[in-house]
Amino acid sequence: MNKNSEFNEQRRFSRISFDADVQLVDAKGSWRSQLIDLSLKGALIAAPQDWSGQPGEHFLLELALDSSEEMVIRMEVSVSHLENDHIGFRCEHIDLDSISHLRRLVELNLGDAELLDRELSALSK
Repeated sequence: MNKNSEFNEQRRFSRISFDADVQLVDAKGSWRSQLIDLSLKGALIAAPQDWSGQPGEHFLLELALDSSEEMVIRMEVSVSHLENDHIGFRCEHIDLDSISHLRRLVELNLGDAELLDRELSALSK
């Protein structure tokens, strides 16, 4: 078995591709980037050109779901891995409104309520 298939077998949360802009914020500044995919437990984005974060560092990740920016997913995230020109983030905290928006987004993309319920219950473990 190769490394990628082992990694995918360990993944407990479905990733959905979603074309959107994201903003990363920390005490040093803010960066705009492109979302690659999203799950209940994190996100993968394209690395901004002037970004120099390291694994373990914490950021606020904001994803606007509409142009009015009334529906926004905000996650406190940490850098889990850097790979080529992508950054993987692990969700450390998410507020109730954001998790509601994220749940609906994942539900619409998965099309499987039972799978979504299993992933939500895995979050509390």
